[in-house]
Amino acid sequence: MIEKHLSGTPIHYWIKEKKSAESILFIHAAFADHTSFDEQIKFFANEYQVITLDLIGHGKSIKTHKGDSITKTADYIFKLLENEAINKIHLVGISIGAIIIQDFANKFPDKVASLCCIGGYYINNFDPKLQKENSGEQVKMMLKAIISIKWFAKSNKLISAVTPEAQEKFYQMNIRFKKRSFIYLAQLTKLVNKFNTTNRNYPVMIGCGIYDNPVAIKVANMWHESEPKSKLIVFENAGHLVNMDTPQEFNKKLFAFIKGDN
Repeated sequence: MIEKHLSGTPIHYWIKEKKSAESILFIHAAFADHTSFDEQIKFFANEYQVITLDLIGHGKSIKTHKGDSITKTADYIFKLLENEAINKIHLVGISIGAIIIQDFANKFPDKVASLCCIGGYYINNFDPKLQKENSGEQVKMMLKAIISIKWFAKSNKLISAVTPEAQEKFYQMNIRFKKRSFIYLAQLTKLVNKFNTTNRNYPVMIGCGIYDNPVAIKVANMWHESEPKSKLIVFENAGHLVNMDTPQEFNKKLFAFIKGDN
């Protein structure tokens, strides 16, 4: 993977160049970084041009300037595509990564080859009651982080992943997260219920782990019901971080989805 900095933005990204191939962009969950997709890179790089990035306030994307915001990520991605001369791209997002790619799809639908959202709520029709419930849980976790990042990281790994390997890897990412970066995550609410979903010209895959929290599973089912043409997959033996808990099964299902197999 070649590391690059997206000029004029805080974003660092990594690309396994394969110019003649279709491209896939993977976007990580909150408190994680691009390395959460190590197993996906190994699997997809032989056939696709694979790109990962660190969201603002995460990993190496921490050198910010006035006006930088997580709400601008769709524009950052558009600039990335221009820089790499990519016309259309397959988008895969985990948790807040799923929120980000939905926002990109709302703003730049002609750039989307497919949309895979795992463990993220439907931003174009997020029920206010569920939104309030989700926000309440986030506040509790933020309070833990303010007191102790290690306490927060230990709690967060247990509610986000179920396998010891995924928990440990996610824990190590969490303890590197800077408290000051919480300000960027708070801006995500600005992306909710801003657009109405029109007819999509690309396929949509919605997913979650069977051991994810009940709200995430409920939201996934509600989203699928509102878009019957979407593909819904509930992954066995996985929590919130499906791609880390069960990478082989996730890779297999994602590959089939991108290929258009039923």
